[in-house]
Amino acid sequence: MDDLDKMKAFLQATLGGDRGGAVMNIGSPRTSDIMQGSRENTMATITRETNSGFGAPRAIERGLIPFSSSAFQFPQKLHTTPALDLLRWPKIEALVSRPPNPQSLLQMELTREPLHIDSPLSLDLEETSTSVQAFFERVNIWYACVNPYEWAAYYQKAQSVLFREGPESCVVLLVLALGSAVSPLPKGIDSSGILYFSAAWGLLPNVITSNSIISLQCTMLAAAYLFYLVRPLEAWTLISSSSMKMQLLLRVPGAISEQSVRLSERLYWNLLLTESDLLTQLDLPSSGIAQFEENVALPTFFQEFQSSPGRDELWYFHAAIDLRRLRTRISNEISAKESSPPDTLEPISHDFDIQLYDWYETLPLTVRFPLNRGLLIHPAQTVLRLRYFAARTAIFRPYVLAVLEEETRSRIPFIHDNCRKCLESCIRQLEDISVDRSGHVPYVWQSALSLVSQSLLVMGATRSPSLLQFLPSPEYLDRMLMAVVEEMERYAELAPSLRLCAEVLREAEETRRDFLHKSVATVFGGR
Repeated sequence: MDDLDKMKAFLQATLGGDRGGAVMNIGSPRTSDIMQGSRENTMATITRETNSGFGAPRAIERGLIPFSSSAFQFPQKLHTTPALDLLRWPKIEALVSRPPNPQSLLQMELTREPLHIDSPLSLDLEETSTSVQAFFERVNIWYACVNPYEWAAYYQKAQSVLFREGPESCVVLLVLALGSAVSPLPKGIDSSGILYFSAAWGLLPNVITSNSIISLQCTMLAAAYLFYLVRPLEAWTLISSSSMKMQLLLRVPGAISEQSVRLSERLYWNLLLTESDLLTQLDLPSSGIAQFEENVALPTFFQEFQSSPGRDELWYFHAAIDLRRLRTRISNEISAKESSPPDTLEPISHDFDIQLYDWYETLPLTVRFPLNRGLLIHPAQTVLRLRYFAARTAIFRPYVLAVLEEETRSRIPFIHDNCRKCLESCIRQLEDISVDRSGHVPYVWQSALSLVSQSLLVMGATRSPSLLQFLPSPEYLDRMLMAVVEEMERYAELAPSLRLCAEVLREAEETRRDFLHKSVATVFGGR
């Protein structure tokens, strides 16, 4: 909550534009204006290219890498987020009077006030050790794109030019920005890191014109900070341009030097993972970076050669890569075919459930999370647990749709069992918001949208007599869903797209309760 409060305080403080450093606005059109035209807007079909093969990756060869002939295309269909897609399902569609159109979230982010950042007049770079330590302990674990053993060399080179030019200065300033954003600094100090980020932002125009790996490192770190500011489109702008440059370097012989190979591999996977998350939620153009997936090796450890401010951790990064690969296959084989007959999906669902559990079993014991409620020691466990159950929900979601369409289908044994698995996975994601909040704070935008999806699915299930048996008691459900609604309303001021989701969720929950109260009254009134 302290991290969330810091984000909110920073947003409110910068709205006035009198800070002398950065100015940021989150204004947008009224949510009601977006929702008003929901039934009239249509969506363009978009084709995205990515890689369908998931065999053992090969090391980057410093030669020409051709376009992969096995690259697959995303299904050519109307793009919707999982949450907005659910608003068209039976029994769920009645919960919202004017469902947002499929492009609402993108529209609200597109029409948002731009991010205005001015270079600070001065920077205090005397006491930076706390921010550096916080970065390597609490940020680099997610991205693993800064070599802790080269940090001293980066810092010395940046210091030699007074942090005013060059990619090393840019990297150092972004590390300080991200470290400050997640560290418990005293009040009155720039705890958001925005001054460091503003200084780095001023260096980016010169840095990004370079075709070096370190320039990609700068843009990846800048995108990470933009996610912290809950600015998904601005982050996507950097991610997409960096992805195109990475593809260029992979295709040109000798473009990636021997000493840069390990860093380039990490940056590639960062770009792929981040773009995949964004394309899931917004109808954005794909850079095509996924086509090189089989040509790029999984990240390996940096060579240790001197003392460092932190350890080189890769266990979360590897787990996230493996899960993203599986999640992509689930999306293409199941999510894109949710309206298919349930019996045709059953063998696929069963196989994916086994693969997902195998992924869980391969996690190191120190970071393996409990499948039921239990103590989570590290924030990475929280994120992996949420993503695990989100993937499992996606595997079995079509069976809930089948029952919402026709109640009698619940009598079929495999549909009955798969509905139970889906709804149990939803509950695992929603049952303890306070624990979920301790996860990856810069991931707040994606995780908030996931909360909306799981909540709507549970709300719809409460209106199905056949699905009610898989849910907790009505009193428990009321408390749980209201906690999610209140959590989303806390996020609402961080981004207009989250405000829209919060309003949709509030209306859906109020309507659901009205339906249930009326049905109870009808039952007792008829006696």
